[in-house]
Amino acid sequence: MSAVMEAPRTVAPTEPGPSWRAVVALALFEARELLTRVLVLFALLVHVAWIVWRTPDSYEGYPALQDVDRATQGPPVLVALAVLLGVNHAVLRAKRRDTERHFAVLVVQPWQRTVAHLLSVVPVAAVVAVCVAGQFTWEALKPGAIGRGSVGELLVGPLTVLLFGAAGVLLARLVASVAAAPLLIVFLLFLILFFFGASSGDEEGGTRWLYPVVMEGFGGGNAFPSDLLGRPAAWHAVYLLALCLTIGLLAVLLGGGRRIRTVQGAFVGMLALTVLGAFAQMTGPAATTAARERASVAPEKEQTCVERDGSTYCAFPEWIPRATTWADTVKQVQSLAGGAAHDQKLLVRQRIEARYGLNTGSTIDPSTTPHQVTVGTTWGGNRVPEFSVAVAGVLVTGSEKTATRDLCDGRMVTIMWLGLAGRPDPMGDLARVRLDDSVSGSALVLSPTTGLYMTDGQTSVVRQLLDQPRRTVAARVTSHWAELTAPKVTTAEVARLLGVEAPKEADKCL
Repeated sequence: MSAVMEAPRTVAPTEPGPSWRAVVALALFEARELLTRVLVLFALLVHVAWIVWRTPDSYEGYPALQDVDRATQGPPVLVALAVLLGVNHAVLRAKRRDTERHFAVLVVQPWQRTVAHLLSVVPVAAVVAVCVAGQFTWEALKPGAIGRGSVGELLVGPLTVLLFGAAGVLLARLVASVAAAPLLIVFLLFLILFFFGASSGDEEGGTRWLYPVVMEGFGGGNAFPSDLLGRPAAWHAVYLLALCLTIGLLAVLLGGGRRIRTVQGAFVGMLALTVLGAFAQMTGPAATTAARERASVAPEKEQTCVERDGSTYCAFPEWIPRATTWADTVKQVQSLAGGAAHDQKLLVRQRIEARYGLNTGSTIDPSTTPHQVTVGTTWGGNRVPEFSVAVAGVLVTGSEKTATRDLCDGRMVTIMWLGLAGRPDPMGDLARVRLDDSVSGSALVLSPTTGLYMTDGQTSVVRQLLDQPRRTVAARVTSHWAELTAPKVTTAEVARLLGVEAPKEADKCL
């Protein structure tokens, strides 16, 4: 009988493997903590309140969706700053409370805790995405909405929240001080103010696209067709997403993941994608410049025309649905006109000045084409009586070129009454179409083109006419149409023909 003696086998102790379920659980816990922070909640409530307050009356009920998508990008910055501060505070919680050493016994490794903090920002970004989608949908459902939005533009708000959240985690791994995040926020605010102050009018500077939010096109006062915007929205969204991931992966590397090849490879790949996106979005397409030139100089080559009530309406394709609305205004003005103007066929053409970029509100020169009226790309509010007066000017004088601020005779009275008498609030619209918002004295009258000029005496006569019954004045206008629209007719003669008190002063040009 023999026995085989074997040496006992020893099993080397093994560290617990990574538990991604624990990472997800930690991420959900941190996300709940982040969402319930007072500062983050306040920022989200401000964002929602801003949408609820602004959206019902925005764009006078006639939004261009290619402007709406950009308008969703500013408010999320406040949420992003709050998230930066909140997530930075959460990452440093263990150091502040001196509990860092207790994490050594947990299954979750330090770099995995960093991943959990990064993931905790996603639910806040999702809430912002819902707010952005809600705002855009609200605008798109308005009956007067036209155009189309860009998914790339709509993603900027949520991606900005993710970017600032990743920056907060990275800052905590670089500087173990709760004072660092507030200082960074102050620096970012200074940078934003300096950026907008120094380059708000610089549309050609490609470096502006390195910023998360590039606001432009709201100072010019006119909407551009979608294909003339020239904004690299898709590449900018790619750039922001890649930058978020690059910063997040760098935070993971600094948080204990230096030896993990997967993290190293992903960081290099995202860094390369960030650089690619940065350069791609900074290169402006030459085709956009050429298209803007054509749309400004020869809009008829880019437009679609439809006929309404005998007149022709030509506009960029996205605005064609508004032709019926424009036709209603033209019909209203012509119903009060006399002579041949009552049935005159007009050409209403949409015109823009796009050669100088989105941030420039350049004046459009009046058309010299007989019986052509200019209409802009915005509508509602003051734009309606301005267009109404422009139609009246063409019906009275024959062309926009004649009905400008150089017109200094009594025909100005006929134009203003004809353009405003059929409106629901004629006296209110008289103030709205004047540059100084007054109903007394002399003033410039706004128009889709260069505008007109009213003297003090002409203003007085128009006010008297608007105070009288519309049918009474309309009958006098119709019966004396030839005299009222004759060149060089004085304001005093117009007043006598229409049965109101004549001004004492003579007509004078601006």
